[in-house]
Amino acid sequence: MVPESSETGAAHPFTKEWSANDKGNGQLAAVAVVFPRSFFSSPSFPPSFPLLASNFSYYDLLFLLFFPSSHRIFGPPAMAALDLRTAARRPRRGRTMSHWRRRITAIALLSSAVTALLAFTMPYPLALGLIFPLGPLSSAGTSFDEYEPLPPSPSLVRLKPNGPAVSTSNSVSSSSVFVPPPVLRNRSEPPPVVRKRSKRRRSKRREPPPVVRNLDLPARKSNPSDVKVPSLRREPAYWRMAPEEALRLAKTEIQNPPVVLDDPDLYAPLFKNVSIFKRSYELMERILKVYIYQDGPTPIFHTPELRGIYASEGWFMKLMEENKQYTTRDPSKAHLFYLPYSARQLELALYVPNSHNLRPLSLFLRDYVNGIAAKFPFWNKTRGADHFLVACHDWGPYTTTRHEELCKNTIKALCNSDASEGIFIRGRDVSLPETTIRNPKKPLRYVGGNRVSQRSILAFFAGNMHGRVRPILLKYWGDKDEDMRIYGPLPNRVSRQMSYVQHMKASKFCICPMGYEVNSPRIVESIYYECVPVIIADNFVLPFEELLDWSAFSVVVAEKDIPNLKNILLGISLRRYIRMHTCVQKLQKHFLWHAKPLKYDIFHMILHSIWFNRLNQIQLQQE
Repeated sequence: MVPESSETGAAHPFTKEWSANDKGNGQLAAVAVVFPRSFFSSPSFPPSFPLLASNFSYYDLLFLLFFPSSHRIFGPPAMAALDLRTAARRPRRGRTMSHWRRRITAIALLSSAVTALLAFTMPYPLALGLIFPLGPLSSAGTSFDEYEPLPPSPSLVRLKPNGPAVSTSNSVSSSSVFVPPPVLRNRSEPPPVVRKRSKRRRSKRREPPPVVRNLDLPARKSNPSDVKVPSLRREPAYWRMAPEEALRLAKTEIQNPPVVLDDPDLYAPLFKNVSIFKRSYELMERILKVYIYQDGPTPIFHTPELRGIYASEGWFMKLMEENKQYTTRDPSKAHLFYLPYSARQLELALYVPNSHNLRPLSLFLRDYVNGIAAKFPFWNKTRGADHFLVACHDWGPYTTTRHEELCKNTIKALCNSDASEGIFIRGRDVSLPETTIRNPKKPLRYVGGNRVSQRSILAFFAGNMHGRVRPILLKYWGDKDEDMRIYGPLPNRVSRQMSYVQHMKASKFCICPMGYEVNSPRIVESIYYECVPVIIADNFVLPFEELLDWSAFSVVVAEKDIPNLKNILLGISLRRYIRMHTCVQKLQKHFLWHAKPLKYDIFHMILHSIWFNRLNQIQLQQE
């Protein structure tokens, strides 16, 4: 008695047992994908397979082929399917096959067999080209050997000048695609004449580079020089050029930079022109070489101070001397020359306490410059215009006054960037950020701040009462308004509840008034703690002013407007404040020191500003 087929809906005796085995169901389903249902019902099968197909369903046969022990359930008719599987699982002599390898081999053999069998049953013309490419099949009493296909007639397809191909046949609708039928030609007729190409080799000519045309430009121009065609030339070999020539070419490149639309590393609202900055930075990475003078006694020279409020000059000196990308030992290849002295170390070595006499410091620096000018030819070549120094001490500008060329020609990176004294010159000198480093091993400690919703204090300041601005600030706002937390040195009763850093992280605005000089370390501290800085210092040239747009992330208040300070801050809408707070967060990475400098960090920003102002000097000299 033959079991009923699963096609009829009646269950076989093994159905419950088999369905309980999830692994078996997965295997059977996988085999069913390989072998289609027509595999067992094709009329081209051997005689034994139709017998099986008539007695068993599609899944029953798959089950018999790959699980031979089930023949006890189905009975003798199932043995016909076992012969094929037994032959497939026969291993090679001298080798044993694993359980799954035998099954995979059986699947591969049966797949090949099914493919060959299905090819015989495929209708014309699918099987014709596969099995009988030049076979003796005939149509209408004529052999296919006497004909060969010809290309379609040109009259069947009409091409529009500005449109797709259109069929000229009336039997094809406009919505369907016309496929021309093959045309047969009698081989007894002479083949069409085909013009053969000449076997002579043509000389290979180098084609000129394609001309790039700007399609947005008008067709005619009265002056051809007004039409700017993008150039496809290679990047110049800057390393082969003389230093002055390379700088002039770099200046030309920066004047017409490619437009920067979206750079993940640069936040465009921070910059006056992000395209100019990026192009200038790229050229600095490719071109700039700095020669560091090795002359000078320690500790004034080559001894960086890495701790305190004057740490900027020390960190720059340390990273510059350790750098290999921008430094060179060949002064003839240098674009800039670095005077590696520390204004802080100069004070500690030569200043007499409470003497208020800076003459010994300025005379020492004058003698040093005269010494390198007599020893090397590089100073006299440009009168010090390609030399630079970095000094963060308040006395840094005053130590250069005894040497005229040092004061007027040299690029000075100064924290005390007061434009009213005549020493710091905009466009040539660089405003150096004053950073307070309490732990040189962890310079990024406490960096970060609270969200806008967690900043409940409107404005905060705490510090010593020196200079002309801070006493006025304390007079108008000291302990007079809960929203304006303005103190002298932070009182103990307040610091026990909230520390200085916690106050800055919980305030919307951080007041940054000048002290003895215009600069203040609180500007960078505000950026570290994501607090919008409020700068009160007339004539102060802000750090990196030539590139950064400080109005996007800070508030500059004139000294005379201190009595109206709260109204100025309350006049800033919440939407504008959120934008400013976002800019401060994005700006933070440009003011961070790293033991190994990162791209766009404060070390590279300082070096870039020196490089950028050097290019400005070249432009002024040419004019």
